[in-house]
Amino acid sequence: MSSETLKAVQVACPGCLTPNRVPAARLGEDPKCGKCGAALLDGHPLALDEASFDAFVGRTELPVLVDFWAPWCGPCRAMAPAFEQAAGELRQSVRFAKLDTDQAQAIAARAGIRAIPTMVLYRAGKELARTSGAMDAGSLRRWLAEHAA
Repeated sequence: MSSETLKAVQVACPGCLTPNRVPAARLGEDPKCGKCGAALLDGHPLALDEASFDAFVGRTELPVLVDFWAPWCGPCRAMAPAFEQAAGELRQSVRFAKLDTDQAQAIAARAGIRAIPTMVLYRAGKELARTSGAMDAGSLRRWLAEHAA
């Protein structure tokens, strides 16, 4: 077996936040959490809050793109369908999450969020890149291709 076949990626469960080791070659096989059985890569953005943000972002070795948004923000709402579409298309390589800055003000302040929507790309809890402003799905894919590799 090659080392690529043996390589595993840690992915936090969106339901119970338990870290799961998934062989990289099996990411496309709809892996489930070993503890609670929830789908690990369901292709939908995960709603994070102050209680789950650090655990999910820190326990996931796949890149995690967090959309910092608020319900009253028109550009945030306009971008939501494109964010959802990109989450489905890239579900095996990037986890998508959303954080309501009104409900999680401490996390938004710690992340230095000054405008919304702002998207921050993390890997294993460390910030890799950020961008502000609404994007369509194609722009999101191109931006991620440049920064998530």
